[in-house]
Amino acid sequence: MTHNLPLYPSRRAVLAGLSALAATPAFAASKLNIVATTGMIADLVRSIGGTGVEVEGLMGAGVDPHAYRQTRSDIVAMTRADAVMWHGLYLEAQMEAFFEDLGRQRPVRAIAATVDKDRLLAHEDYQGRYDPHIWMDPDLWVECVPAVVQALSALRPKGKAMFEDNAAQFVAEAQVLQGYARDTLAEVPAERRVLLTAHDAFGYFGAAYDFEVLGIQGISTESEAGLNRISTLVDTLVERQLPAVFVETSVSDRNIRALVEGAAARGHTVAIGGSLFSDAMGPDGTYEGTWLGMIDHNVTTIARALGADVPATGRLGKLKGAA
Repeated sequence: MTHNLPLYPSRRAVLAGLSALAATPAFAASKLNIVATTGMIADLVRSIGGTGVEVEGLMGAGVDPHAYRQTRSDIVAMTRADAVMWHGLYLEAQMEAFFEDLGRQRPVRAIAATVDKDRLLAHEDYQGRYDPHIWMDPDLWVECVPAVVQALSALRPKGKAMFEDNAAQFVAEAQVLQGYARDTLAEVPAERRVLLTAHDAFGYFGAAYDFEVLGIQGISTESEAGLNRISTLVDTLVERQLPAVFVETSVSDRNIRALVEGAAARGHTVAIGGSLFSDAMGPDGTYEGTWLGMIDHNVTTIARALGADVPATGRLGKLKGAA
C-alpha cells in the first residue's frame, strides 16, 4: 500500500529548515534590529552600526524624554528587537522600571551610564544622580562610543571591525565639530556669554565653552518654575542688559515669553535668539536630525544671537539658517 507524503512538513522538518537558513550567508548577514529611545542614542547607534543595523528611535523631534512613557507599540518593538539601547542617567525617568524588567528577557543597555562618573555634573534635584545632558559636549559624548561598539560586537562578533572603524570615524568628526564650536563661541563677547533657556539642559555646554547657563526649570522638565524664579531671571536680564534668551524645541515656550514680557515691562528689550535642540534633535532625514547637525545648529544659533559674526548656515553650510 502506497502512503502519500503529508501536505505539511513536520515540526522537526521546519526546525531543520530554519537551521539551514540560519547557516546561509544571506541570513547571517541580516541587519541587527536595534531600538533606541532618544534621537541622540539612535543616531549614535546608526553611525557606529552602519550597514549592520536597522535602528528604530522611539522619541522623535520635539519629544521630551523626561516625561515620556512607553506606548503599546513601543513595547511591541522593544520585545521584538535584538537589543534595546537607552540613554540612562535618569533621562528616561518614567521608563526605568520597564527597562529593568525588559533586561531580564533581552539585551538592554544604558549607554550614557557607562561614562566615568567623575566627568558628570551632579543632578540638582536628586541626590546620587547626575545631569544626563552629556550630548551637549562633543568631548563627553564620544565617551559613549565604546559602549555601543561593545554592545553591537557582542551581538554580531563578525562585525566588530566595521563597528570599530565607524566608531573611529565618528570620533574624528566629533573632534572637528568641537573645534568649530570652540572657535565660534569664542567670538561671543565675554559679557554676553550667558545662555538662558527654558530648562537647565546646557550645563555641559556651559562647562565646555565657558558660558554661564541659566534655566527657568531645573535639569528635568518635570520640575516646576515658580513666579519667584521668573522674577529673579527678569532682574538678571535687565541688570545685565542681556540681548537674547532661547526657546527649546521639546519644551513649551510659555515661560520664556513671560521673561521677555517681564523685561519689556521694565524697559529692556530682549529678543528670542532662536530655538535650540535640547532633549530632542530635528526631524528625521534632515541635517538637524543628526547629532552633528543638532550641535552645529545650537552653536551657530547661540553665537549669532549673542553677537558673534558667524555664517547662519553653520560649519558645513548645511543649516537652513540659524535665527
